[in-house]
Amino acid sequence: MCLSVPMQVVEWEGEGDFAWVERAGRRERLNMMLVGPQPVGSWVLASLGLARELIDGEALARTEEALDALAASLAGDYDASLYFTDLSAE
Repeated sequence: MCLSVPMQVVEWEGEGDFAWVERAGRRERLNMMLVGPQPVGSWVLASLGLARELIDGEALARTEEALDALAASLAGDYDASLYFTDLSAE
């Protein structure tokens, strides 16, 4: 199983199919062939050095919340009432 993480396009490498992306102070070079050229500032889901899809602000927020929940769970600090509130039955 692979986990994709959101990364923001910050710079294009020449005229090719590679861009530099960042997230939380981490910078890496991504192959953008599956999503094509995207403007600086765009967010993509990255996995294994490849941008696999574009994401909008709503998808970015949901993904970040899921990653925060995972981190809290791994740290032993998970409180279900703090995460995935959009899934709560009212």
